[in-house]
Amino acid sequence: MANTPHGGALKDLYIRDADKQSSLLAEVPTLPSLVLTDRQLCDLELILNGGFSPLEGFLTQKDYDGVVADMRLTSGTLWPIPITLDVNQDTIDASKIQANARIALLDPRDYQPLAILTVEDVYRPDKSKEAINVYGADDQAHPAVSYLHNIAGEFYVGGALQAIQAPAHYDYVASRYTPSELRAHFKKLQWTRVVAFQTRNPMHRAHRELTVRAARARKAHLLIQPVVGLTKPGDIDHYTRVRVYKALMPKYPNGMAELSLLPLAMRMGGPREAVWHALIRKNHGVTHFIVGRDHAGPGKNSQGVDFYGPYDAQALVEKYKSEIGIEIVPFQMVAYCVDSDEYMPADEVPEGVKTLNISGTELRRRLRTGLPIPEWFSYPEVVKVLRQSHPPRAQQGFTIFLTGLHASGKNALARALQVSLNQEGTRSVSLLMSENVRAELSSELGFSKRDRDLNIGRQAFVAGELTRAGAAAIVAPIAPYDEARKNARKTIEKSGGFYLVHVSTPLADCEKRDHDGVYERARKGEIKDFTGVDDPYEVPSDADLTVNLSEQTISQAVHEIVLLLEKDGYVGSA
Repeated sequence: MANTPHGGALKDLYIRDADKQSSLLAEVPTLPSLVLTDRQLCDLELILNGGFSPLEGFLTQKDYDGVVADMRLTSGTLWPIPITLDVNQDTIDASKIQANARIALLDPRDYQPLAILTVEDVYRPDKSKEAINVYGADDQAHPAVSYLHNIAGEFYVGGALQAIQAPAHYDYVASRYTPSELRAHFKKLQWTRVVAFQTRNPMHRAHRELTVRAARARKAHLLIQPVVGLTKPGDIDHYTRVRVYKALMPKYPNGMAELSLLPLAMRMGGPREAVWHALIRKNHGVTHFIVGRDHAGPGKNSQGVDFYGPYDAQALVEKYKSEIGIEIVPFQMVAYCVDSDEYMPADEVPEGVKTLNISGTELRRRLRTGLPIPEWFSYPEVVKVLRQSHPPRAQQGFTIFLTGLHASGKNALARALQVSLNQEGTRSVSLLMSENVRAELSSELGFSKRDRDLNIGRQAFVAGELTRAGAAAIVAPIAPYDEARKNARKTIEKSGGFYLVHVSTPLADCEKRDHDGVYERARKGEIKDFTGVDDPYEVPSDADLTVNLSEQTISQAVHEIVLLLEKDGYVGSA
């Protein structure tokens, strides 16, 4: 039979509050509301469906203090991660959040009411203490600590929830199971022993091998339960990963494995997170859970040392295994043996036997360059999915961001570069010139610092979307401010390549080139806040290339940019 939920009973608030749905919906218009963040949305869904049993709401201060101090709710029940509703003072004032108030919680995607919170308390947490106790250090190299200090609100709101409806999902709906649904599914399949495997990465042959070995050794079935909520920044998107998992599932023996997606917001909390993950699987009816090496580890701290030891997570789970109530399966590393063409546990490989492996870095390099990925490492069906989502550089988009003074020659360089890239014929090339952008995107903006930054932000957004679509974008604003340029880089690099080219033609030469007489008018005071005259140009320290068109021809500058693109594989590759 399925495992007993943590705390003894599954707290499925959708089932508990089903008979109140109409009255709760009718109450919503009379209440102040709070639009959730993405993390809060993930947390709320798992509170409401019982994934976070025994929780029935966001932690009050007493429960929060106990969880932070020693992983205990006030009831004494083990719970390792604080599940909190963070807000700032403006939100408290706007939504009139105070003890005994009722607040409607809204989905940030469509503003549908999901639940009503009855506030028990509002409190200011000690975030440094939370960081040290929960995540091991108050170090913002840790993504959860960075979130805590830079994104989360300064106050937490505790209280009980009443469920109205589940968040709407439009992707992979058939693979999304609540704990109640998954328990019913196990019962229908007559599965009594289930090993769960969590992942936030694509799966390859080694993962298939180790999960099959884990299930067979325990005479159990297998649940592949990847996280599709929030994971570590920089992870492969969940759409790609789920397509990979679906391509992999037929490789398991018939009837052995099922796929279920978990809308969890990971904290990358290492040992405590491993305990949390085990409890969540227990609530889903699982009897065994694979805990990996450096489970949910975030990588290096600000001193370049791993936040957690490789087996810290397994040690903490072992310490509390009697309370967790689920059998923990240590992650068993496997190695590919060339001569026998099979995977074996790494500690069972005979001495002298040749083994092969491809690291994550090497896999990304092969995807980026289009180099082959051998079948001993991954299945062709999996590789096909990864190549569709991560084509080689020659098929990816990029942005060339030219910055420099008025009349520096950057506009002529931009036009010449567009012509040069067009002759490649491998992707469309879009040119965002200042005059066109000002007319079409930013006609209401002036030339204050705020308006200039908004203008650069809009251009970065458009360039980012073009880059995402596989096109080349050439942007040629003055962009005098370093912060705006850095924000543009952040926006665009999420979608593909970004190259900052500083056109460093000296001011005196720019004034000589100025056929419109704009500098002269600025010198006479007829134009205010003009870059280079009475408004500064902050010279970039992070330019990928600097060209001086007083010393170089346009043709030479174009060639240097093309060589930069060729070096990184964006042009000149098949």
